[in-house]
Amino acid sequence: MNMKTPSLYAIVRFAPFVETGEFANVGIIMMAPDQRYFNFKLMGRRHSRITRFFEQLDAKVFRTTMNALGEELDRAGGMLRQHGFDKRLKFNDVDFANRLFKEIVRPRETVIKFSETRAVLADEPAKTLEELYGYYVERDFVTREYQEAVLERGLRTWLWQARIAERFTKLEVGNDEYHATFPFVEKHGDIAVKAIKPLHLAQDQASKILDHGGQWLYRIQALKRRNLLPEKVLFTVSGPEDQGVKGKAYAEIVGNLKDEGVEVLPALDKTHILKFAAAH
Repeated sequence: MNMKTPSLYAIVRFAPFVETGEFANVGIIMMAPDQRYFNFKLMGRRHSRITRFFEQLDAKVFRTTMNALGEELDRAGGMLRQHGFDKRLKFNDVDFANRLFKEIVRPRETVIKFSETRAVLADEPAKTLEELYGYYVERDFVTREYQEAVLERGLRTWLWQARIAERFTKLEVGNDEYHATFPFVEKHGDIAVKAIKPLHLAQDQASKILDHGGQWLYRIQALKRRNLLPEKVLFTVSGPEDQGVKGKAYAEIVGNLKDEGVEVLPALDKTHILKFAAAH
């Protein structure tokens, strides 16, 4: 059984505009002194999210900054190897390693900032580095389910503000043979007459958009064939910014839903969404 060893890490942040204080997570730096481990992972070519966020910034500035940071961290790794992180050496100067790490992440007046130093127990530091990068930089916790839960919370807030939230409840629509769960369903007596479903279709691949949208298209078709579909159904949809293959996949799903008689609105179209929800 591998023993977990104390490791230090900090989140690398890109903050090009001092005036606003805004930043984006762009990397992780990590060190496990007892295991003589030092490494980092920085955002590389896939930086469109950063350049879209800081839209006034020339993308070359970001690339140049990250290249310079990578070179600086490589030099730090070389210094650590000279002071014991090279496992061929008998002596490991842990005090020097801790001082150097502290120096690297100290606050400075540059576009690169570091979070406070954090500690984590890791039995495989390299694997932990990848996990931390995935969480803080790639935000891999933001699953489709997470995104749709965010959309649902936003819509629920709108319904409360409009004082019509009590008309809707989460409900399985259908029967024992076939049913699908909608987060917002209005009933008249025992009959579901209106259903609203926030739908996240901004995945990073066209195939994922088609897969997820296709699941709900099938559910609508299956309910409709059995005369179980509410009279009024609305999908509030978040879509991709890309108008290429992802945009085509999004348009295909939206078009197919509309062909089934479903109303589709952008997830941020508060006015028309509330008009649909409030109508009798």
